[in-house]
Amino acid sequence: MSELYIGLMSGTSVDSIDAVLVEFEGTSPLRTRILEAVGHPISPSMREAILALCAPGPSELDRAGQLDRQLGEAFADAVTTLLERTSIGPREVKAIGSHGQTVRHRPPGSVAVPFSMQLGDPNTIATLTGITTVADFRRRDMVLGGQGAPLMPAFHHAAFATGTDRAVVNIGGMANITELAAGGSIRGYDTGPGNALLDYWVELHQGQPFDRDGAWAASGRVHPELLERLMADPYFAAAPPKSTGRETFNPSWLERASVGLQLSPADVQATLSEVTAASVADAVSAFANGGELLICGGGARNLDLLERLQRRLPTWSIADTGKYGIDADWLEAVGFAWLAHQTLHGLPGNCPGVTGASRDTVLGGIYPA
Repeated sequence: MSELYIGLMSGTSVDSIDAVLVEFEGTSPLRTRILEAVGHPISPSMREAILALCAPGPSELDRAGQLDRQLGEAFADAVTTLLERTSIGPREVKAIGSHGQTVRHRPPGSVAVPFSMQLGDPNTIATLTGITTVADFRRRDMVLGGQGAPLMPAFHHAAFATGTDRAVVNIGGMANITELAAGGSIRGYDTGPGNALLDYWVELHQGQPFDRDGAWAASGRVHPELLERLMADPYFAAAPPKSTGRETFNPSWLERASVGLQLSPADVQATLSEVTAASVADAVSAFANGGELLICGGGARNLDLLERLQRRLPTWSIADTGKYGIDADWLEAVGFAWLAHQTLHGLPGNCPGVTGASRDTVLGGIYPA
């Protein structure tokens, strides 16, 4: 029996809202078919508000409360736009799985009382779309002692596990790895920065929202001392489970590492690209000596970054997840549709071996239409 779900995702890069209409059939193997997908724009003023809220500042509660409603409306608009491109009505969709927009992630070890906060009011989404909405996927795992992230490894296992060594790497604003071992075990964690600092630096110096194909990074040269300073961050050497975000890897982190160095902007971009490649490659190499590496997220379109990964991982076959049936641009949104499916069926959505939670658990809260 097949069921229709919608997945909504806005990641650390804050570049758009990904909305996908997905048909799921079966469980093992899971058969996944994307029926429609849209990248719904986030207005410049809303993006500015989100990024401002990611850093501590005045009147945070008032700003967060208003942005929560506004993002809920934007997510609902994305669903409306998505369905308008199909002949499918709201009543035919079982549920929406909405990740929301992360504005603060404080995992265990970073603060005395860990928490994670995503905005995009699910009450607003459910009311405006007329579709049951499942949201707030991180916090149940954190109550059980987990990191609340990454959330995709259970879905990666359902979609891509084959009995051979495979790694799935999502390169969004941050990057994370899922290790699918030949023996069936699953492990995963955030490897460090993905595109967030690359996007910040190219926008600052080139006025572009992202470095298309990594062309600007490819025009520069890696600065050895800057690379050494950045890779010396203790996060990279920390053992999993671990998760991270803009709280750690942000412009101030780059500025501190750059003190006293003579740097051209293009060389900084090249070095930031090398940091992403090095941290991902270190994680992949620690998993296995070779196998299939599946890339998704915005980094799957960054040719410079992919070339750096291939140089560091010569024994791995690297391709984006589209080769394996799910478009790399939409994989995470599909994953949140799958998490909504798990929740409505009373099935666990976390991987304790990934997050460090004490047990499996159903994730998220259900907001009826």
